[in-house]
Amino acid sequence: MITIPSDFPDTIYAIQHLAFEDLGAFEDVFYQLGFRVRYFEAGVDDLTKAFQHKGLTIILGGPIGVYETDDYPFLQQEIDLLKVRLKENLPTLGICLGAQLIAHALGAKVYAGHQKEIGWSQLSITDTANNLLEPLTGTAVLHWHGDTFDLPEQATLLAGSEIYPHQAFSVGKNILALQFHLEVAPESLEKWLIGHTCELRKANVNIPALRADNQRYATALALQAQAVLQAYLKQISAI
Repeated sequence: MITIPSDFPDTIYAIQHLAFEDLGAFEDVFYQLGFRVRYFEAGVDDLTKAFQHKGLTIILGGPIGVYETDDYPFLQQEIDLLKVRLKENLPTLGICLGAQLIAHALGAKVYAGHQKEIGWSQLSITDTANNLLEPLTGTAVLHWHGDTFDLPEQATLLAGSEIYPHQAFSVGKNILALQFHLEVAPESLEKWLIGHTCELRKANVNIPALRADNQRYATALALQAQAVLQAYLKQISAI
């Protein structure tokens, strides 16, 4: 277990776009390390404090698209605040929609992909120095998205998949974007299966098979995800 310096902010701010897509398995890791967690609901809460936070802010997933600002005007404020945060190089982790928001805020194109990527599969980990995602080599992760993004010019590609080449990137040591769901807790996937039933049926996803794969892969992922998260926390708190 790592030790976080006493001068690093002890509260993790997490921005949710959907109630059941929370920090999942990450939350227990944060508590074990002595952090507190505060959630903000996008579209309901004022996100200014979360985006101005000097410690770690995590932007979680959701079913809406970065480009849907006409239908969801709060997204534009979120993007504007995120641009300032990234310019200031404050510790920021984006997951799924959060990763797409980071890519967009950095000037990259975010768009609907050619197919849904929903299910468990291994990543192709990029051979780059000090890749935080090395613990995921040979480990299946949960993919659950339809949109994808181009790689921002200033970013380092960390991983891809057979369907989409841009699955994760970093900018320096503070900014990390993950298209896949590293945070999924083994016991919580049923909430996703219920909440996303319309999307799953429209995409012709086999729900019992997805549940079985969760039982097969999620526990191993949780162990490797903890290693990735701890390495990231050690990296950002050392700056």
